Amino acid sequence: MNNILFAIVFCGIIAGMGCNTQNKETTDNSSAVGKIEIYDNSAADLIDTNASIEIIGRNYTWSEGPVWIADKKMLLFSDVRQNKIYRWNTTDTPVVYLTPSGYTDTAYRNGENGSNGLALDKEGRLLLCQSGNRQVARLDAPLDSPKPKFTILAPNYMGKKFNSPNDLVADSKNNIYFTDPIYGLPKGAEDPTRELKFEGVYKISADGKLTLLIDSISRPNGIALALDEKILYVGSSDDKHTGWYAYNLDMNGNIQSGGILLDGAPLKEKAKMKQGADGFKIDKHGNIFGAGPDGINIISPAGKLLGLIKVYNRPVSNCAFNETKDVLYITADDMVLKVNLHP
Repeated sequence: MNNILFAIVFCGIIAGMGCNTQNKETTDNSSAVGKIEIYDNSAADLIDTNASIEIIGRNYTWSEGPVWIADKKMLLFSDVRQNKIYRWNTTDTPVVYLTPSGYTDTAYRNGENGSNGLALDKEGRLLLCQSGNRQVARLDAPLDSPKPKFTILAPNYMGKKFNSPNDLVADSKNNIYFTDPIYGLPKGAEDPTRELKFEGVYKISADGKLTLLIDSISRPNGIALALDEKILYVGSSDDKHTGWYAYNLDMNGNIQSGGILLDGAPLKEKAKMKQGADGFKIDKHGNIFGAGPDGINIISPAGKLLGLIKVYNRPVSNCAFNETKDVLYITADDMVLKVNLHP
């Protein structure tokens, strides 16, 4: 998870961290994309070591923020640097769904401008972290509408622009949690347009109130809720102190206590693809499927590394489950991948 609205162009029926690597595989042979590694017997109940890693889309600049739309049987994902969202309907090649997706001004702006994290609220409306616009927005139009309309849910914090909202998740009460690292700023931490001196984790309550929950995590990135919504998980992609955090929430969705769940630094040190903790999702057993060193790291609620969906030669940014959580979609730099899990 590595990151106002003018001239919206809606294409198709329904459209982090930016980094590219060299020597990428270009073959369609899924065996060349990656492999499954099991470190704990419990992971064998989640995924088969012979599971195929299928390429469903390619040639993106930096794919991110996948979200599954169950009633449409389609996947949406961002191409952050191209300022686009794509859709894939399980049979065809992904097509552009929305552009521009995250930066809608006409003035030139360098950096990661598009939407990054995508999610659905309780009503099934699309939520977007708009990196270029530096805000969190909601698409207030049907997913198949030719005239999209956005509502800005969080334009700033105490009058100061966010850095670049990166990833988000909504709970069953329509509280929205999101992270705000510096990745989308053209010059990162030293960008002259930066207005906040920290990188925060925030909550937008159902009534629209914005609350800063955490300001002490460097490079907060991926974010998710436990199945019972009593724990908020946050990933840090900090170069030296990457890892996953867990925070206990009270009945109002505010943090009571918490801290590091799994230190990712040792994983990064021994990994071939030395990236930090990026976007992640929670499976039906409460495990974290988290983008990080060498691929999708499978982590138990107790913080134990159970297995790895290893992806060769490219960083991964995020993932998303289908509605039954027996299919996992992975955004991996220039590709989007699909892996079948155990039902």
